[in-house]
Amino acid sequence: MINPFKNKKGLGRGLSSLIGDGGIKTSNDKISISSIVPNKNQPRKFFEKDAIEELKNSIKERGIIQPLIVRKSDEQDDKFEIIAGERRWQAAQSAGLHEVPVIVIEADNLKSLELAIIENVQRKDLNPIEEAESYKKLIENFGYDHEKVSQFIGKSRSHISNCLRLLSLPEKLIEMIRFGKISQGHAKILIGLENAMLIGEKIIKKKLSVRQTENLVRFLKNGSKMLQKKKDSNVISTEEDLSSRIGMRVFLNNKKNNSGTLTFEYKGLDQLDRLISVIKKNY
Repeated sequence: MINPFKNKKGLGRGLSSLIGDGGIKTSNDKISISSIVPNKNQPRKFFEKDAIEELKNSIKERGIIQPLIVRKSDEQDDKFEIIAGERRWQAAQSAGLHEVPVIVIEADNLKSLELAIIENVQRKDLNPIEEAESYKKLIENFGYDHEKVSQFIGKSRSHISNCLRLLSLPEKLIEMIRFGKISQGHAKILIGLENAMLIGEKIIKKKLSVRQTENLVRFLKNGSKMLQKKKDSNVISTEEDLSSRIGMRVFLNNKKNNSGTLTFEYKGLDQLDRLISVIKKNY
């Protein structure tokens, strides 16, 4: 049988080597679109409706040029699970096709995930969070380490580590990155910051560039350090004690004549209501 993956530059070195040179049995066929099910390990979670609509129109005009890659489902009899080509499958359904061209391969769960990641990474179809979640799955479910992921994907180890660090951000920020509201360049700056969420919202509201965000973070860090240096240790201790007791940030500004301001930073109406209730109850 002629190897369908030989000399096809569009698939890229990784996918070609994993299938064409990996000793995996393949067969070409056309199968019913209703006998195909999505990949439970699909790295890509977000599919743009406009892109699928464009692909649907293209399929109506020219058909499906590149076959889907599938394997026999290990959960449903007489079904085939998509390894690569879920967007084509969705568009084909929308276009009203009854059959689609496929390449059926034999692959276990690990090989299926590897192939799906390779195709999506090479096509740049994954957003930064989907890419990070894919690497995390390889590490947690299949015993990979950062170095092995790096060699497999063909990207630097620092790239893999930086991708994975995005998952340490607050969930709301992760969703902002997932849907393209904040770029990966912005996100890297926010990692490890206590006020990451606040800065993330400012990036969107003010439409800050990556460089502007770097300057903002630098300014906030330097301003915080200067403020800490100027403050008396007793003032800092009081702020920390009050913050731990009421669950919100407290700022105490005590002047030389012992007058000043006490500021409470609340993050929602529930915190504000609780603070007002405590003050009313005690004063």
